[in-house]
Amino acid sequence: MTTANAALGAAKPRRPLKIRDVFSRYKILALLLATALIWMLFGWLTDGDFLTPRNFSNLLRQTAITAMLAAGMVFVMVSGEIDLSVGSFLGLMGGVAAILDVYYQVPVAVNILIVLLLGAAVGLFNGVWVAYLRVPSFIVGLAGLLAFRGILIGMTDGATVAPVSPELVFIGQGYVPRLVGDALAVGLFVILAVVTLRSRARRRLHKLAVPPMWQVALQLLAYALGIAGFMWMLNSYYGIPIPVLNMLLILGVFSVVASRTVFGRRIYAIGGNQEATRLSGVNVRKVKMLIFALMGMMAALAGITTTARLAAGSPSAGSLGELDAIASCIIGGTSMRGGVGTVHGALIGALVMASLDNGMSMMGVETFWQMIVKGSILLLAVWVDIMTGSDR
Repeated sequence: MTTANAALGAAKPRRPLKIRDVFSRYKILALLLATALIWMLFGWLTDGDFLTPRNFSNLLRQTAITAMLAAGMVFVMVSGEIDLSVGSFLGLMGGVAAILDVYYQVPVAVNILIVLLLGAAVGLFNGVWVAYLRVPSFIVGLAGLLAFRGILIGMTDGATVAPVSPELVFIGQGYVPRLVGDALAVGLFVILAVVTLRSRARRRLHKLAVPPMWQVALQLLAYALGIAGFMWMLNSYYGIPIPVLNMLLILGVFSVVASRTVFGRRIYAIGGNQEATRLSGVNVRKVKMLIFALMGMMAALAGITTTARLAAGSPSAGSLGELDAIASCIIGGTSMRGGVGTVHGALIGALVMASLDNGMSMMGVETFWQMIVKGSILLLAVWVDIMTGSDR
Protein backbone atom coordinates (compact mmCIF):
# COMPACT_ATOMS: atom_id res chain seq x y z
CA MET A 1 0.00 0.00 0.00
CA THR A 2 2.81 2.33 0.88
CA THR A 3 4.58 1.53 -2.38
CA ALA A 4 1.40 2.22 -4.35
CA ASN A 5 0.94 5.57 -2.61
CA ALA A 6 4.55 6.47 -3.31
CA ALA A 7 4.07 5.59 -6.95
CA LEU A 8 0.95 7.73 -7.14
CA GLY A 9 2.81 10.59 -5.47
CA ALA A 10 5.66 10.30 -7.95
CA ALA A 11 3.23 10.27 -10.85
CA LYS A 12 1.38 13.34 -9.60
CA PRO A 13 1.75 16.09 -12.19
CA ARG A 14 3.54 19.30 -11.30
CA ARG A 15 1.51 22.39 -10.61
CA PRO A 16 1.20 24.24 -13.92
CA LEU A 17 3.07 27.52 -14.18
CA LYS A 18 0.56 30.34 -13.90
CA ILE A 19 0.61 33.41 -16.13
CA ARG A 20 1.35 35.60 -13.09
CA ASP A 21 4.43 33.46 -12.34
CA VAL A 22 5.65 33.80 -15.92
CA PHE A 23 5.29 37.59 -15.86
CA SER A 24 6.94 37.82 -12.45
CA ARG A 25 9.92 35.70 -13.50
CA TYR A 26 10.42 37.16 -16.98
CA LYS A 27 9.12 40.70 -16.44
CA ILE A 28 11.93 42.49 -18.31
CA LEU A 29 11.78 40.07 -21.23
CA ALA A 30 8.02 40.54 -21.44
CA LEU A 31 8.52 44.31 -21.32
CA LEU A 32 11.01 44.22 -24.18
CA LEU A 33 8.57 42.13 -26.19
CA ALA A 34 5.79 44.64 -25.47
CA THR A 35 8.07 47.49 -26.59
CA ALA A 36 8.82 45.68 -29.85
CA LEU A 37 5.09 45.16 -30.44
CA ILE A 38 4.41 48.87 -29.78
CA TRP A 39 7.09 49.81 -32.31
CA MET A 40 5.69 47.41 -34.89
CA LEU A 41 2.18 48.78 -34.35
CA PHE A 42 3.23 52.41 -34.72
CA GLY A 43 5.46 51.49 -37.66
CA TRP A 44 2.44 50.01 -39.42
CA LEU A 45 0.10 52.88 -38.49
CA THR A 46 2.60 55.53 -39.68
CA ASP A 47 3.60 53.70 -42.90
CA GLY A 48 7.08 53.06 -41.56
CA ASP A 49 7.85 56.66 -40.51
CA PHE A 50 8.03 55.67 -36.85
CA LEU A 51 10.88 53.23 -37.54
CA THR A 52 13.16 55.61 -39.45
CA PRO A 53 16.63 56.40 -38.02
CA ARG A 54 15.67 60.06 -37.60
CA ASN A 55 12.61 59.27 -35.50
CA PHE A 56 14.52 56.63 -33.54
CA SER A 57 17.07 59.31 -32.61
CA ASN A 58 14.30 61.71 -31.57
CA LEU A 59 12.59 58.95 -29.61
CA LEU A 60 15.73 58.26 -27.62
CA ARG A 61 16.11 61.99 -26.86
CA GLN A 62 12.59 61.98 -25.43
CA THR A 63 13.35 58.83 -23.48
CA ALA A 64 16.53 60.32 -21.99
CA ILE A 65 14.76 63.09 -20.07
CA THR A 66 12.12 60.76 -18.63
CA ALA A 67 14.81 58.17 -17.85
CA MET A 68 16.82 60.73 -15.84
CA LEU A 69 13.79 61.34 -13.63
CA ALA A 70 12.95 57.63 -13.48
CA ALA A 71 16.50 56.68 -12.42
CA GLY A 72 16.16 58.80 -9.29
CA MET A 73 12.54 57.82 -8.77
CA VAL A 74 13.46 54.13 -8.65
CA PHE A 75 15.47 54.68 -5.48
CA VAL A 76 12.71 56.82 -3.96
CA MET A 77 10.05 54.20 -4.65
CA VAL A 78 12.22 51.22 -3.65
CA SER A 79 12.68 52.92 -0.26
CA GLY A 80 8.88 53.02 0.09
CA GLU A 81 8.41 56.73 -0.66
CA ILE A 82 7.12 58.83 -3.60
CA ASP A 83 8.02 62.26 -5.01
CA LEU A 84 5.30 64.13 -6.91
CA SER A 85 7.33 67.33 -7.28
CA VAL A 86 9.88 66.16 -9.86
CA GLY A 87 8.03 67.52 -12.90
CA SER A 88 7.68 71.01 -11.46
CA PHE A 89 11.21 70.88 -10.08
CA LEU A 90 12.53 69.90 -13.53
CA GLY A 91 10.87 73.02 -14.93
CA LEU A 92 12.26 75.20 -12.12
CA MET A 93 15.84 73.97 -12.55
CA GLY A 94 15.58 74.33 -16.32
CA GLY A 95 14.37 77.89 -15.80
CA VAL A 96 17.28 78.64 -13.45
CA ALA A 97 19.75 77.29 -16.02
CA ALA A 98 18.17 79.46 -18.75
CA ILE A 99 18.23 82.61 -16.58
CA LEU A 100 21.89 82.08 -15.61
CA ASP A 101 22.78 81.55 -19.27
CA VAL A 102 20.70 84.28 -20.94
CA TYR A 103 20.72 87.08 -18.36
CA TYR A 104 24.04 86.52 -16.55
CA GLN A 105 26.13 84.74 -19.25
CA VAL A 106 27.42 82.22 -16.71
CA PRO A 107 29.83 79.74 -18.38
CA VAL A 108 28.08 76.46 -19.19
CA ALA A 109 30.26 74.30 -16.93
CA VAL A 110 29.70 76.62 -13.95
CA ASN A 111 26.01 76.88 -14.81
CA ILE A 112 25.60 73.10 -14.77
CA LEU A 113 27.50 72.78 -11.49
CA ILE A 114 25.36 75.47 -9.82
CA VAL A 115 22.09 73.92 -10.99
CA LEU A 116 23.09 70.37 -9.97
CA LEU A 117 24.19 71.52 -6.51
CA LEU A 118 20.99 73.53 -6.12
CA GLY A 119 19.00 70.47 -7.15
CA ALA A 120 20.77 68.31 -4.56
CA ALA A 121 20.22 70.98 -1.87
CA VAL A 122 16.49 71.23 -2.55
CA GLY A 123 16.32 67.42 -2.61
CA LEU A 124 17.98 67.37 0.81
CA PHE A 125 15.40 69.88 2.00
CA ASN A 126 12.61 67.56 0.86
CA GLY A 127 14.39 64.65 2.49
CA VAL A 128 14.55 66.45 5.83
CA TRP A 129 10.79 66.97 5.77
CA VAL A 130 10.21 63.28 5.02
CA ALA A 131 12.90 61.63 7.13
CA TYR A 132 13.25 63.93 10.15
CA LEU A 133 10.02 65.93 10.34
CA ARG A 134 7.95 62.82 9.47
CA VAL A 135 5.74 64.52 6.89
CA PRO A 136 4.46 61.89 4.40
CA SER A 137 6.42 62.04 1.15
CA PHE A 138 3.16 62.27 -0.79
CA ILE A 139 2.35 65.59 0.94
CA VAL A 140 5.91 66.92 0.61
CA GLY A 141 5.87 66.11 -3.10
CA LEU A 142 2.43 67.61 -3.60
CA ALA A 143 3.54 70.81 -1.87
CA GLY A 144 6.63 70.95 -4.07
CA LEU A 145 4.57 70.33 -7.20
CA LEU A 146 2.63 73.53 -6.49
CA ALA A 147 5.41 75.63 -4.96
CA PHE A 148 8.12 74.92 -7.54
CA ARG A 149 5.78 75.68 -10.44
CA GLY A 150 4.76 78.91 -8.74
CA ILE A 151 8.39 79.94 -8.19
CA LEU A 152 9.18 79.21 -11.85
CA ILE A 153 6.28 81.32 -13.10
CA GLY A 154 7.25 84.10 -10.71
CA MET A 155 10.91 84.07 -11.82
CA THR A 156 10.10 84.14 -15.53
CA ASP A 157 6.94 86.28 -15.32
CA GLY A 158 5.27 83.44 -17.20
CA ALA A 159 7.41 84.14 -20.30
CA THR A 160 9.90 81.97 -22.16
CA VAL A 161 13.57 82.73 -21.43
CA ALA A 162 15.50 82.64 -24.71
CA PRO A 163 17.71 82.29 -26.63
CA VAL A 164 20.19 80.19 -24.68
CA SER A 165 23.82 79.93 -25.78
CA PRO A 166 24.97 77.39 -28.41
CA GLU A 167 27.19 75.73 -25.78
CA LEU A 168 24.15 74.96 -23.62
CA VAL A 169 22.07 73.93 -26.63
CA PHE A 170 24.75 71.36 -27.51
CA ILE A 171 23.95 69.44 -24.32
CA GLY A 172 20.42 68.80 -25.57
CA GLN A 173 20.88 68.79 -29.35
CA GLY A 174 24.49 67.74 -29.97
CA TYR A 175 25.88 64.39 -31.08
CA VAL A 176 28.89 62.31 -30.08
CA PRO A 177 31.48 62.03 -32.92
CA ARG A 178 30.89 58.77 -34.76
CA LEU A 179 34.35 57.34 -34.06
CA VAL A 180 33.97 58.05 -30.34
CA GLY A 181 30.50 56.50 -30.37
CA ASP A 182 31.78 53.30 -32.01
CA ALA A 183 34.62 53.10 -29.49
CA LEU A 184 32.16 53.50 -26.62
CA ALA A 185 29.98 50.73 -28.09
CA VAL A 186 32.94 48.35 -28.26
CA GLY A 187 33.93 49.30 -24.71
CA LEU A 188 30.38 48.62 -23.49
CA PHE A 189 30.41 45.14 -25.01
CA VAL A 190 33.78 44.38 -23.45
CA ILE A 191 32.51 45.47 -20.02
CA LEU A 192 29.36 43.34 -20.37
CA ALA A 193 31.42 40.33 -21.48
CA VAL A 194 33.88 40.69 -18.58
CA VAL A 195 31.10 41.12 -16.02
CA THR A 196 29.18 38.11 -17.38
CA LEU A 197 32.23 35.82 -17.43
CA ARG A 198 33.46 36.96 -14.01
CA SER A 199 30.02 36.38 -12.53
CA ARG A 200 30.00 32.84 -13.94
CA ALA A 201 33.50 32.16 -12.60
CA ARG A 202 32.56 33.49 -9.16
CA ARG A 203 29.50 31.26 -8.97
CA ARG A 204 31.58 28.23 -9.97
CA LEU A 205 34.19 29.11 -7.33
CA HIS A 206 31.48 29.08 -4.65
CA LYS A 207 30.09 25.76 -5.90
CA LEU A 208 26.87 27.35 -7.17
CA ALA A 209 24.94 26.33 -10.25
CA VAL A 210 26.28 27.98 -13.42
CA PRO A 211 24.69 28.18 -16.87
CA PRO A 212 26.33 26.12 -19.61
CA MET A 213 28.93 27.88 -21.75
CA TRP A 214 26.74 27.74 -24.85
CA GLN A 215 24.08 29.69 -23.00
CA VAL A 216 26.63 32.33 -21.94
CA ALA A 217 27.83 32.53 -25.55
CA LEU A 218 24.26 33.11 -26.73
CA GLN A 219 23.85 35.82 -24.10
CA LEU A 220 27.00 37.58 -25.29
CA LEU A 221 25.87 37.22 -28.90
CA ALA A 222 22.56 38.88 -27.98
CA TYR A 223 24.51 41.73 -26.35
CA ALA A 224 26.66 42.13 -29.47
CA LEU A 225 23.69 42.10 -31.85
CA GLY A 226 21.73 44.53 -29.69
CA ILE A 227 24.60 47.01 -29.44
CA ALA A 228 25.41 46.66 -33.15
CA GLY A 229 21.78 47.27 -34.13
CA PHE A 230 21.56 50.23 -31.78
CA MET A 231 24.70 51.81 -33.24
CA TRP A 232 23.68 51.08 -36.84
CA MET A 233 20.36 52.82 -36.37
CA LEU A 234 21.90 55.88 -34.69
CA ASN A 235 24.82 56.10 -37.12
CA SER A 236 22.32 56.07 -39.98
CA TYR A 237 21.31 59.53 -38.75
CA TYR A 238 23.99 61.60 -36.97
CA GLY A 239 25.25 59.28 -34.24
CA ILE A 240 24.63 59.08 -30.49
CA PRO A 241 22.81 62.16 -29.15
CA ILE A 242 24.47 63.71 -26.08
CA PRO A 243 21.34 63.22 -23.89
CA VAL A 244 21.29 59.53 -24.81
CA LEU A 245 24.96 59.16 -23.83
CA ASN A 246 24.20 60.85 -20.49
CA MET A 247 21.24 58.51 -20.01
CA LEU A 248 23.39 55.43 -20.60
CA LEU A 249 26.07 56.70 -18.22
CA ILE A 250 23.42 57.26 -15.55
CA LEU A 251 22.09 53.76 -16.16
CA GLY A 252 25.54 52.29 -15.59
CA VAL A 253 26.35 54.33 -12.49
CA PHE A 254 22.96 53.85 -10.84
CA SER A 255 22.96 50.11 -11.59
CA VAL A 256 26.34 49.78 -9.88
CA VAL A 257 25.12 51.82 -6.91
CA ALA A 258 22.00 49.66 -6.61
CA SER A 259 23.73 46.28 -6.81
CA ARG A 260 27.33 46.78 -5.71
CA THR A 261 27.32 49.33 -2.89
CA VAL A 262 26.30 49.36 0.76
CA PHE A 263 24.14 52.41 0.10
CA GLY A 264 22.20 50.54 -2.60
CA ARG A 265 21.65 47.50 -0.42
CA ARG A 266 20.38 49.71 2.38
CA ILE A 267 17.83 51.30 0.07
CA TYR A 268 16.36 47.89 -0.76
CA ALA A 269 16.50 46.83 2.88
CA ILE A 270 14.57 49.94 3.95
CA GLY A 271 11.90 49.28 1.35
CA GLY A 272 11.67 45.62 2.33
CA ASN A 273 11.39 46.17 6.09
CA GLN A 274 12.17 49.62 7.42
CA GLU A 275 11.87 48.77 11.11
CA ALA A 276 14.12 45.71 10.87
CA THR A 277 16.68 47.77 8.93
CA ARG A 278 16.62 50.48 11.61
CA LEU A 279 17.05 47.91 14.39
CA SER A 280 20.05 46.44 12.55
CA GLY A 281 21.88 49.74 13.00
CA VAL A 282 21.24 51.50 9.68
CA ASN A 283 20.57 55.24 9.88
CA VAL A 284 17.31 55.09 7.92
CA ARG A 285 16.70 58.84 8.13
CA LYS A 286 20.09 59.68 6.64
CA VAL A 287 19.67 57.18 3.80
CA LYS A 288 16.25 58.57 2.91
CA MET A 289 17.56 62.12 2.98
CA LEU A 290 20.37 61.16 0.57
CA ILE A 291 17.86 59.41 -1.71
CA PHE A 292 15.85 62.61 -2.06
CA ALA A 293 19.06 64.59 -2.66
CA LEU A 294 19.90 62.21 -5.49
CA MET A 295 16.37 62.62 -6.87
CA GLY A 296 16.78 66.40 -6.79
CA MET A 297 20.05 66.17 -8.70
CA MET A 298 18.47 63.98 -11.37
CA ALA A 299 15.56 66.40 -11.74
CA ALA A 300 18.08 69.24 -12.12
CA LEU A 301 19.97 67.34 -14.83
CA ALA A 302 16.69 66.61 -16.63
CA GLY A 303 15.81 70.31 -16.37
CA ILE A 304 19.14 71.36 -17.91
CA THR A 305 18.67 68.84 -20.73
CA THR A 306 15.11 70.03 -21.38
CA THR A 307 16.19 73.68 -21.59
CA ALA A 308 19.07 72.72 -23.88
CA ARG A 309 16.81 70.65 -26.10
CA LEU A 310 14.20 73.42 -26.41
CA ALA A 311 16.92 76.12 -26.65
CA ALA A 312 14.83 78.07 -24.12
CA GLY A 313 13.55 78.00 -20.57
CA SER A 314 9.80 77.41 -20.63
CA PRO A 315 7.46 78.04 -17.66
CA SER A 316 5.49 74.94 -18.71
CA ALA A 317 8.50 72.60 -18.94
CA GLY A 318 8.14 69.37 -17.01
CA SER A 319 4.34 69.46 -16.77
CA LEU A 320 3.16 65.96 -15.78
CA GLY A 321 6.79 64.82 -15.74
CA GLU A 322 6.14 63.12 -12.40
CA LEU A 323 3.48 60.96 -14.07
CA ASP A 324 5.91 59.78 -16.75
CA ALA A 325 8.65 59.09 -14.18
CA ILE A 326 6.41 57.12 -11.82
CA ALA A 327 4.73 55.24 -14.67
CA SER A 328 8.16 54.35 -16.13
CA CYS A 329 9.26 52.88 -12.81
CA ILE A 330 6.07 50.88 -12.31
CA ILE A 331 6.02 49.61 -15.90
CA GLY A 332 9.67 48.61 -15.45
CA GLY A 333 8.90 46.46 -12.42
CA THR A 334 9.33 48.83 -9.46
CA SER A 335 6.82 47.96 -6.77
CA MET A 336 4.62 50.60 -5.14
CA ARG A 337 5.11 48.65 -1.90
CA GLY A 338 8.86 49.26 -1.89
CA GLY A 339 11.83 46.91 -1.80
CA VAL A 340 11.62 45.88 -5.48
CA GLY A 341 12.82 47.65 -8.61
CA THR A 342 15.71 48.03 -11.05
CA VAL A 343 17.21 50.99 -12.87
CA HIS A 344 17.33 49.18 -16.22
CA GLY A 345 13.67 48.24 -15.81
CA ALA A 346 12.78 51.90 -15.27
CA LEU A 347 14.80 52.80 -18.39
CA ILE A 348 12.76 50.36 -20.46
CA GLY A 349 9.60 51.75 -18.87
CA ALA A 350 10.71 55.26 -19.91
CA LEU A 351 11.23 53.95 -23.44
CA VAL A 352 7.68 52.59 -23.45
CA MET A 353 6.23 55.91 -22.28
CA ALA A 354 8.28 57.90 -24.81
CA SER A 355 7.28 55.49 -27.58
CA LEU A 356 3.60 56.05 -26.80
CA ASP A 357 4.08 59.84 -26.78
CA ASN A 358 6.10 59.80 -29.99
CA GLY A 359 3.86 57.38 -31.87
CA MET A 360 0.59 59.05 -30.93
CA SER A 361 2.00 62.48 -31.80
CA MET A 362 3.08 61.22 -35.24
CA MET A 363 -0.42 59.85 -35.79
CA GLY A 364 -1.94 63.22 -34.87
CA VAL A 365 -3.79 61.82 -31.85
CA GLU A 366 -5.29 64.66 -29.83
CA THR A 367 -3.69 65.53 -26.51
CA PHE A 368 -6.66 64.49 -24.39
CA TRP A 369 -6.57 61.00 -25.90
CA GLN A 370 -2.84 60.75 -25.22
CA MET A 371 -3.48 61.58 -21.57
CA ILE A 372 -6.27 59.01 -21.36
CA VAL A 373 -4.05 56.30 -22.86
CA LYS A 374 -1.11 57.06 -20.54
CA GLY A 375 -3.36 57.18 -17.47
CA SER A 376 -4.91 53.85 -18.43
CA ILE A 377 -1.47 52.29 -18.89
CA LEU A 378 -0.40 53.53 -15.45
CA LEU A 379 -3.49 51.94 -13.90
CA LEU A 380 -2.84 48.70 -15.78
CA ALA A 381 0.82 48.67 -14.71
CA VAL A 382 -0.13 49.00 -11.03
CA TRP A 383 -2.65 46.17 -11.42
CA VAL A 384 0.02 43.96 -13.01
CA ASP A 385 2.36 44.80 -10.12
CA ILE A 386 -0.31 43.70 -7.64
CA MET A 387 -1.11 40.50 -9.55
CA THR A 388 2.49 39.42 -10.12
CA GLY A 389 4.02 40.68 -6.87
CA SER A 390 4.94 38.46 -4.00
CA ASP A 391 2.49 38.14 -1.13
CA ARG A 392 4.01 40.35 1.52
